[in-house]
Amino acid sequence: MTARLIDGKAIAASVRAGVKERVAELAARTGIRPGLTVVLVGEDPASQVYVRHKGKAASEAGFLSRQIDLPAITSESELLDLVARLNADDAVHGILVQLPLPEQIDESKVIEAIDPAKDVDGFHPVNAGRLFTGCPSFVPCTPYGILTMLDHEKVELKGKHAVVVGRSNIVGKPVAILLLSRHATVTICHSRTVDLPSVVRTGDVVVAAVGRAEMIRGSWIKPGAVVIDVGMNRNAAGKLCGDVAFDEAKEVAGLLSPVPGGVGPMTIAMLLQNTCEAAIRRAAGG
Repeated sequence: MTARLIDGKAIAASVRAGVKERVAELAARTGIRPGLTVVLVGEDPASQVYVRHKGKAASEAGFLSRQIDLPAITSESELLDLVARLNADDAVHGILVQLPLPEQIDESKVIEAIDPAKDVDGFHPVNAGRLFTGCPSFVPCTPYGILTMLDHEKVELKGKHAVVVGRSNIVGKPVAILLLSRHATVTICHSRTVDLPSVVRTGDVVVAAVGRAEMIRGSWIKPGAVVIDVGMNRNAAGKLCGDVAFDEAKEVAGLLSPVPGGVGPMTIAMLLQNTCEAAIRRAAGG
């Protein structure tokens, strides 16, 4: 068996094209263009790349895109003051503070300071609570992208066993809730799970979001399973890779998302989707 690969680039391009159409319609009807402001504190190379890609995608979709760069020595109070100003700016519909932040800044305080109606990352406790209770507002972009990929590939989740490896607030927990909402039976695993390979092997759907290069081996995967690799790592040779040992997994899985070209493009596409939705709600007085 050789797995069929999920083309995240193509699916993301389709989502972005749909967003661009909605942006043009909104501008023609109301004169409003979605405004996305991304705040980058410090000079982390990976963060700089992510922010640049987000800004480029936003501009291509017709957004009013702005990037605010702050030095690494920025204090927590200075960043919170900036967030307050962005909250009050009617031209800003989406606020994204790129993580991680320097150690002198409490990330949770910054996330909680963002207006939930402008929290297009979907990290605010209000939006997390709405997701948990089945009333989602803004869903975190990576889990949202994963569900969009599965829908595009017509993966039936009802009654299936989904195994999520990783329990972060950004991916693991929210994607588990989304899978539950589609009537999957979900197991969340982590570093302290006893006999992790055996648990992963029970998954009809496996979402690997543990942040360890090639941790999930091909022998861990149930034949024919759907495997979504969220990881973005460098292996011992310095090559970009995911959390799944790709060459092994492709010989066992039925459907597999590659790294790169899988989940990554979807995350940016869903950020645009969330920001467009925020602007539409604001235009409607919501």
